[in-house]
Amino acid sequence: MFNPAALNLPNYPFKITQKDGLHFIFDEIRRKHLVLTPEEWVRQHFIRYLTGEKNFPSSLLQIEGGLNLNQTKKRSDILVYNNVGEKIMVIECKAPSVPITQATFDQAARYNSIYKAHWLAVTNGLHHYYAKIDHIKERFLFVEELPDYKDL
Repeated sequence: MFNPAALNLPNYPFKITQKDGLHFIFDEIRRKHLVLTPEEWVRQHFIRYLTGEKNFPSSLLQIEGGLNLNQTKKRSDILVYNNVGEKIMVIECKAPSVPITQATFDQAARYNSIYKAHWLAVTNGLHHYYAKIDHIKERFLFVEELPDYKDL
């Protein structure tokens, strides 16, 4: 029986199906059913939070996009663009059971060394951290609340 973790995000209705003993969740951005892992549960909730509460246009979200980092293929969880195609935010999602540590920020920062976005976010669905990046001074400014898309 599917037993989703309670998250520190609003509850959203999802299309969840079961086949061959696995649960699947429909990703409305990628328009396909995905195996419902704890990390995917967090990612799908955070996508809905971005689009529903923070007015992020779904057309400007790239989910699990590929990148090359030190000759290794990696995937960022969520990459946000502005309306002229510039990357403005990197979001790293973890399962609720995975604590947010310095290593989580380091992973997002490594991805962002390629993207050069001005915002980083990390979440495990329970705890969310947001940082504005000053690339010139090479520092992060943490903020309590994720700004609305128009204010990024």
